[in-house]
Amino acid sequence: MAIAMMSWLFAIPLLGLTTGLRSMTPMAVLCWFAYFGYLPVDGTWAAWTARLWAAVLFTVLAVGELVADKLPKAPNRTSPGPLIWRLILGGAAGSIAASAMNGPGLEGVLLGVLGAVLGAFGGFMVRRDLVEKIGCADWPIALAEDTIAILGAAFALHVVTS
Repeated sequence: MAIAMMSWLFAIPLLGLTTGLRSMTPMAVLCWFAYFGYLPVDGTWAAWTARLWAAVLFTVLAVGELVADKLPKAPNRTSPGPLIWRLILGGAAGSIAASAMNGPGLEGVLLGVLGAVLGAFGGFMVRRDLVEKIGCADWPIALAEDTIAILGAAFALHVVTS
């Protein structure tokens, strides 16, 4: 019971938070977990995430986002379009994780969206402040943020699948 509660209160919001940092990365990681059979989505609406095409598609989109994020014309993640996209994907990731744990999808959506809001705004502010305080270029901080998004999503899914 305690592990299930930890998954709900920690892992699903963490998936959302990493979606707020990099919108496509958690879905790519999630699809690979499902494809390799670690995330039990068979027999649920989320069974499509266990298909190779989904894992490859989200991986290509995630790599594209990781590259595009370093470009000077990258849109602000807190502007309406990118923020709404992060909320949608955060909710989807939360719902998929909830389905894999045989839990209510709506709660997964809410926890994923909450995490995505925190990740989008918190990540934006931390990145901006670190660049100002350290006095460095933006890209090293962005690379660290990429790493946090990848490892955070993988850790959250490890907790979900434990």
